[in-house]
Amino acid sequence: MKKSLGARTLAYPTPLFLVGTYDRDSRPNIMAAAWAGICCSQPPSIAVSLRKATYTYRSITERGAFTISIPSRAYVRHADYAGIYSGENEDKFASLGLTPVPGEHVDAPYVGEFPMAIELKLIHQIEIGLHTQFIGEIMDVKVDESCLRDDGLPDINKVDPVIFAPVSREYYAVGEFLAKAFSAGKGLRS
Repeated sequence: MKKSLGARTLAYPTPLFLVGTYDRDSRPNIMAAAWAGICCSQPPSIAVSLRKATYTYRSITERGAFTISIPSRAYVRHADYAGIYSGENEDKFASLGLTPVPGEHVDAPYVGEFPMAIELKLIHQIEIGLHTQFIGEIMDVKVDESCLRDDGLPDINKVDPVIFAPVSREYYAVGEFLAKAFSAGKGLRS
């Protein structure tokens, strides 16, 4: 039997992303966000939901662009810090010893030390309630060469992304390979 937990912000898995922006003075900033994920295949897009009170919210609306940097387990403390403190009050890149790399396709920086970065052009903004959902069209995905498989795709174990557990407020790592998608279920059809 399942126990009802009520209407809560609870779904697994939830990614830990760092949203990168430039402010109106062209200062780079990052913030941690977990209300995010792929939201469309064509055009390839990612949605991230932010509160209006965040410094990053203003920067995305002013610049029309943002990045998503995906931290590995080695940077979980850095990513957490980026979610605790505001870029309005400090240069989080400098505080964390991270490198802001200018996007090649959008007006936003990404974290040079993280294994994956995604450049996004803002295409939609939807007011939901406490949060605004920013939908960005993916202009480019960058992956450290050391994290690529032989077929040129990212190896999830080498990227070693962090997963956020909402409500309990905990971070986890990715687990073991289970099965090939769009294949494993075929054997169940009679």
